[in-house]
Amino acid sequence: MCTVIVAVPESSRQPVRLIAVRDEDPDREWDGLGPWWVQQHPGAIGVRDRRAGGAWLAADPQRRRLAVVLNREDLSARPDDEVTTRGALVLESIAGRSPEAVPTTRGFNLVEVGPEGVSVVSWDGLARREQRLEPGIHMIAHDDVDDRRTARIDAWLDRFRAAGPPAGAFDEWLAVLDEAAALSPQDDRAIIRDNRPFGYQTLSLLLCTACVGPDGVEVHYGALDRPGVWQRDAIGAA
Repeated sequence: MCTVIVAVPESSRQPVRLIAVRDEDPDREWDGLGPWWVQQHPGAIGVRDRRAGGAWLAADPQRRRLAVVLNREDLSARPDDEVTTRGALVLESIAGRSPEAVPTTRGFNLVEVGPEGVSVVSWDGLARREQRLEPGIHMIAHDDVDDRRTARIDAWLDRFRAAGPPAGAFDEWLAVLDEAAALSPQDDRAIIRDNRPFGYQTLSLLLCTACVGPDGVEVHYGALDRPGVWQRDAIGAA
């Protein structure tokens, strides 16, 4: 139940900017932003899931590509031993390879940023869809892009749009996250979340800000000291 907010510019000469919030089981270990795949994916930097070895978010600065994966409901009946990790999708994406027509993973929304623009590839276990995002500010979670049926999107999309595309330090969007943090993390409208009341053993653990443009890729990473509790000054390490 992660969340991504992305600003798609009018011109390819301007950068794409995004914030991604990761929700995961706090007991599932991960490694912060780094070059964890030197042999298989030289040049890639990202947030690594230690259990499966893939990435939640990763970027290739030379290719000017970034990708982040969000879980989505899986409608298939495939057993666990027939599926592969979603984290491999991110690493393949930044190498320029989008998910195949019939992915072998559970359901996902994959946000792909590159020189050609921003796309979201969605897979529900039965059908693959791909949507090119128009210029503007968008939110993605576990359903469709800008889906008002998702409470946090309905509550905050207009507020992010009113704030406009963020500048270098993302202060405009971090201020919106400050506002959202006034809600309980167990409120369905919250962005920094505790998803346990909804049947998922996940909480918001970390966030990244990213700028992807003609000059390359800049990513900043921050882990929250307490899962599900907003900490604005967590974001920092480039």
